[in-house]
Amino acid sequence: MNQFKKFLFGLLALQCLALSPMAIAPANAQNLWDPNGADVNAFNNIGFSQKDPRVIVANIIKILLSFLGTIAVVLIIYAGFLWMTAGGKPDGIKKAKDIMSTAVVGLIIILISYGITRFVTTALSNAIQ
Repeated sequence: MNQFKKFLFGLLALQCLALSPMAIAPANAQNLWDPNGADVNAFNNIGFSQKDPRVIVANIIKILLSFLGTIAVVLIIYAGFLWMTAGGKPDGIKKAKDIMSTAVVGLIIILISYGITRFVTTALSNAIQ
């Protein structure tokens, strides 16, 4: 059982490492220095002035919710594995059912919060324009 938990943690860590390069924007350090001596605003070159803080916060919330959704799906798979390997023992089946029901409730809460976040960000972006 302990090895399975280590395997699940390793799988989740591998997923985080595999997907983390997609969330990181490339550095624009080469654009920060102007050889002609012109006044270069570093924040404009990085793109901070072009992004609305509400959009940045919404993107952070979406990333966190997707991470939580991944954890919920892993818990559902883990509960299914426990159920299949319970061998008909009532204690094992009860534990698997408890984990699965709480994971499904958590996944529903995550999906509802994602919908609320999407609705609010869309409403805010339409109100600005």
